[in-house]
Amino acid sequence: MRRGDARLRPGKEDCPAGEVRSIVAVQPMRFFRFPLVAGCVLALATGAFSQAPKPNIIYLLADDLGYGDLGSYGQKLIRTPRLDRMAQEGMRFTQHYAGAPSCQPSRTVLMTGLHGGHTPIRANSKLPLRAADRTFPSALKEVGYATGAVGKWGLGDLDSTGSPSAKGIDEFFGFIDQGHAHTHYPDYLWKNGRRVEIPENTGGRRAVYSQDLFMRETFDFVRRHKNEPFFFFGAFTLPHAEVAVPDDSLAEYRGKWPEPRPFPGAKTYSAQKEPRAARAAMITRLDRDIGRLLDLLDELTLSANTLVIFASDNGPITAGGQDPEFFDSNGPLRDLKFTLYEGGIRVPFIARWPGHIARGSESLLVSDFADMFPTFATLAGANIPAGLDGVSLVPTLTGQPTKQVLRDHFYWEAAPQQAVRRGNWKAFRAAPGRPVELYNLATDIGETQNLSSAEPAVAAVLEKLLTTARTDAPEFPLNRKAKGD
Repeated sequence: MRRGDARLRPGKEDCPAGEVRSIVAVQPMRFFRFPLVAGCVLALATGAFSQAPKPNIIYLLADDLGYGDLGSYGQKLIRTPRLDRMAQEGMRFTQHYAGAPSCQPSRTVLMTGLHGGHTPIRANSKLPLRAADRTFPSALKEVGYATGAVGKWGLGDLDSTGSPSAKGIDEFFGFIDQGHAHTHYPDYLWKNGRRVEIPENTGGRRAVYSQDLFMRETFDFVRRHKNEPFFFFGAFTLPHAEVAVPDDSLAEYRGKWPEPRPFPGAKTYSAQKEPRAARAAMITRLDRDIGRLLDLLDELTLSANTLVIFASDNGPITAGGQDPEFFDSNGPLRDLKFTLYEGGIRVPFIARWPGHIARGSESLLVSDFADMFPTFATLAGANIPAGLDGVSLVPTLTGQPTKQVLRDHFYWEAAPQQAVRRGNWKAFRAAPGRPVELYNLATDIGETQNLSSAEPAVAAVLEKLLTTARTDAPEFPLNRKAKGD
């Protein structure tokens, strides 16, 4: 994979005067690119922002989609026209991070607004969110939002303190447990606590694609709640490790590239003769479905009052026959899912809200999943609990970057790994007691040059943060070996 890409590198060449502010060295980083005329219009519009109706909020999450898997982030082989158009109609973030490099802890950061050194769940496990763990859907529900979700939950079983209903989700359809979500052709799913059988998929048959069911429920939820403020979480399972897609999507890519490594099947993953074609088709199908959702918002005249965000839960993976190397799925980033190098945690992030977010804008602000709780709560007028690690991104989204509160640092944990970023500097430690690696992401987005010896003072500051930025979690000690999902 590439280890450098000047187009995506945050640096002097990306910071035209009047459009981008930056603080480098060991300080929080502030980057923003914004059309000046549109910025003036939005600055006037946001004066009456607090008087506007509560916006609908739709948060869409892909599963194992790489930073470079979309056309708007440099992808050359896979078609993603609707997400690329969404970026043209809104804002594209180039320095946004998932909460963790794997499923459950990443979603925990998203829901709680706490980074990976403070969240109650720090690795894939069977543990649920606790009763005391507050989530943003609960906060939105308290101020009158209808709340729904489809796809992969992974934060607690139905009878636990981490179930969807216990964490503020009124309506849920999909996989409760992340282990169950390894197939795209399940013989059952869960709907509001009730098991829904899918007889067409029993006995090894593969007739009903789960993504199609998720979209049916998504459209239904939006239509039923169009006259009230709503939050919807589309936690889709594409393009997660089973490489499987219906023939109507596979046809577009069949025979397009050589398939040197047909996948024989393993564990819950089906065999796949055309894994490259199938993976590309999965991403294009997801893109198509998101386009259909955006079209529905237009049809119902909801777009102007609906913030739609698209992201991925972590970096890409090689399991199930996937070939991220072939697709350059990480673009210029190093490594893959399960690691705390950039390729495991930096993800695409696109936000669309006509009339509030300037068309074709780009933000280089560093942000992550923990920022979603305060962002959504601010928009909804909901209470923001004290002690969150995230900050509201509303000023950046609405064209007021000078009012953006900046975070001192960003922290990730995936035992035994740790990583912390402050400004352009990022420290990575493979395990407690191992040497700290230091990278300057402004000049080395591919993390190829370890500067710990050249910059010992910076390395010492960030090494200390690896200790002070976290609290101990008895269930997730740093010497614990990570599990897959």
